[in-house]
Amino acid sequence: MYHERLTLETMRCLSCCTAASYHILPLYDSLRERFKTSLNRNVIHVEAPTQFGTGDIFYFPYGSTVCWGLSKEDEEKFLSEVRPYEQQALDSQEVDTFSYTLGEAPKISKDEIILHSRDVMTLLALSHGLAQSVKLAAFEAAIQKTFNSTKHIPEDLAKWGRVPLSRREIRKKMGELFIERNSVNLHFDVLDTPEFFWEYPELEPLYKMVANYLDIVSRVEILNQRLDVVHELFEMLGNELNHQHSSRLEWTIIGLIFIEIALTLLRDVFQWI
Repeated sequence: MYHERLTLETMRCLSCCTAASYHILPLYDSLRERFKTSLNRNVIHVEAPTQFGTGDIFYFPYGSTVCWGLSKEDEEKFLSEVRPYEQQALDSQEVDTFSYTLGEAPKISKDEIILHSRDVMTLLALSHGLAQSVKLAAFEAAIQKTFNSTKHIPEDLAKWGRVPLSRREIRKKMGELFIERNSVNLHFDVLDTPEFFWEYPELEPLYKMVANYLDIVSRVEILNQRLDVVHELFEMLGNELNHQHSSRLEWTIIGLIFIEIALTLLRDVFQWI
């Protein structure tokens, strides 16, 4: 049974998304050589000595890290531990910070988490929600970046009746949209209720408390809507590409017909050839 490390002090909690994913098993092998480390359903837990006593770090395979009871210096130290094991490191990390302390009943209010226990499984249950939130924030930032770079396309279509891009530029935009949409879709399942709670259903209320506070469900719905918009834009560009190709074929055929008529006139009417 996990022991509790009780303190009445207010401590710091940080959740951070740094990459698309982590190489969990090599990271686990590296950490367990130096720290007390365990692996639970592909989530690494590290007990780390800090200036405050012992802190807890959780590394999630989808690129999120949650730290409990660490100083900023210690947080940076353990975030640097994961960098060699990152896949597709983010240009800009997504970070949430909270304070936490012990109380009679679990609660979150004004970015302060009240814990009824510092049991490791309690921290892990809460960390699942915190890790999902920063992962969702990374998805939101990526889709917003896509919107900002493509919002002129439907505006141009409404204004001019066509997309003022070359075939090469349209293909590049379609490629960018496809990569971004697939990047989100491939990792979207991490926003479901974790399988961890099948084994520990008594801890699921803690996860739901965090998920409700951070509006994870409504944010996922909005992200789904935005992904639908990206899909529609992708299809619109595909239709425009087909239209440009059809128009080019039509003009090529018209040109060939014009040449054939000209040659016929030169040969049969003017007898120049």
